[in-house]
Amino acid sequence: MSGKIIPVTSSAHFSQLLAQSTYTIVDFYADWCGPCKAIAPVFQSLAEKETKAGKMQFVKVDVDSQQEVARKYGVSAMPTFLVIKSAAVVDTIRGANPSALTAAVRKASNDATSGPAASSAAFSSKGRTLGSASEPSRPVRDSPFANLQRMVLGNGGLSDVLVRFAALYFVTLFAFDAYKAAEESAFNVRARR
Repeated sequence: MSGKIIPVTSSAHFSQLLAQSTYTIVDFYADWCGPCKAIAPVFQSLAEKETKAGKMQFVKVDVDSQQEVARKYGVSAMPTFLVIKSAAVVDTIRGANPSALTAAVRKASNDATSGPAASSAAFSSKGRTLGSASEPSRPVRDSPFANLQRMVLGNGGLSDVLVRFAALYFVTLFAFDAYKAAEESAFNVRARR
């Protein structure tokens, strides 16, 4: 069974797989997904190196044919990788991030072979924090409010909308034909034909 990635055929099959190994590394993918295809060789390589009968196995879940399994784990982006220990999700990696995937698998592998004491220093990443089902992955130095800040300050954000609104208001306020002035304004957000 060394290095073999097991394709999941049903929800019952997935439950059966979870019961036969301490760790299950799951690749939620779609055939039409470019990033899924890009990271597939990394997943295959990890499966070849890290599969241990009864301790660690690698499975793939096609989200189009196994929607029930994908829904159960809240998978909304592909690829998504879950590290499941004894039926509980312990790590989630969203997107094609080879270094985060490799680190999470190595952490699980160390724990599976050496027990919990070896895993404390096994995982460290400078790039991104691993998300969970309730909190998605984000850059390490980003605050939890970074997305709100980008929305308010970024191009197309709240401040941009307010500036455009005020500019259109003043342009149309002093024009004889307000509709025509708004249509010709540089602050018009509609696509021109």
